[in-house]
Amino acid sequence: MTEQIPTPEATAEDVADLRATVEALAAQLEVTHRLVENLRDAAPATAADTNSVKQAPRPPSVPPLILKLDEKTYDAELSSLATWVEYVLVACYLTEVSSSSPWCAYWFEHPQAVVRLHALWLAWQELTTPETGGYTGPSIWARDHLDPCMAQLRDPSGPFAACMTHPERPQHTVLPQPPVEQLAAP
Repeated sequence: MTEQIPTPEATAEDVADLRATVEALAAQLEVTHRLVENLRDAAPATAADTNSVKQAPRPPSVPPLILKLDEKTYDAELSSLATWVEYVLVACYLTEVSSSSPWCAYWFEHPQAVVRLHALWLAWQELTTPETGGYTGPSIWARDHLDPCMAQLRDPSGPFAACMTHPERPQHTVLPQPPVEQLAAP
């Protein structure tokens, strides 16, 4: 039985595949590490914790609407959200960019996108944890949260309507907010 020697092209392809796998695993490890930190920070104190050293009070839990956070908290929350968008949402769930499904690489400059993606991320954190979401949590998350959110964000008339519609033509425009008139006092 003769052993075939791989060609340089096949070896280069194998190395590229391995590199991509390692990069994907490293990205997932980073996301998992952030989630563990978030869970650890949110975990209630145990009796052993309260009996030993007096602990500093924990900050209140993050309200569901990210735009209502103070600047420092908003920046930290947006940073964590950006990591999730890059390494989980876009890498695993986003489909091709087209005129019927626009996307914006600068999604964080679109307030409507930030609010929706933050809500999507909060639901993902809850439903992809087996203790809270069970084994069907990821499926429920995709059906009830991911699909409707992406349909709204990537709709041709959605917040990315004036942004990228083709991967080779980057475009970013934040559309103006509709005007609102003040309600006259009675």
